Amino acid sequence: MKFFIDTANLDQIREAQDLGVLDGVTTNPSLMAKEGITGRNNILKHYVDICNIVDGDVSAEVIATDFDGIVKEGEQLADLHEQIVVKVPMIKEGIKAIKYFTDKGIRTNCTLVFSVGQALLAAKAGATYVSPFIGRLDDISTDGLNLIAEIRLIYDNYGFETEILAASVRHTMHVLECAKIGADVMTGPLSSIEGLLKHPLTDIGLEKFLADYKKGN
Repeated sequence: MKFFIDTANLDQIREAQDLGVLDGVTTNPSLMAKEGITGRNNILKHYVDICNIVDGDVSAEVIATDFDGIVKEGEQLADLHEQIVVKVPMIKEGIKAIKYFTDKGIRTNCTLVFSVGQALLAAKAGATYVSPFIGRLDDISTDGLNLIAEIRLIYDNYGFETEILAASVRHTMHVLECAKIGADVMTGPLSSIEGLLKHPLTDIGLEKFLADYKKGN
């Protein structure tokens, strides 16, 4: 399973990259605003800055909701850097645009997916990634992980090459459950990845090893 980090914070991206397990980055206008990145030119520059840190795919989101606008923005984003994947919302015009981008060889990430039907349409249109938001489904008492499992079943039934990118991952258990179900990618905060490092027995064992070493020296 690929590990993406969901942020626009360059320090966190560098930290995840230095860990040696980072495969890519997802971000959006809200995350950009959180870091004080506003204005079209500043946002575009920030995407390039992210691409210069990581080795893998960087999802860059369009703002437009009409077909022509999505295409115009998407082509501009794709031209920024070879690592850019154009992030397109799951709407009717978005599906049309994904098909257009697919035919043009531009990679896409269909975002804001909350149902199996939406995921099926995204795959039919040729999306590179589909992003079901499991955390937001959990927030409304709906099983987000079950959605991942259902998409996995349908994609496997028909050999769709679209990768399932589990988005809105909130914590380490989300990461582990997504891995069990067969998500191709997870994207979440740095804490959800670093949480995999932690186990009390590791800490206790290391403390004992170091204490025993000191006794002999």
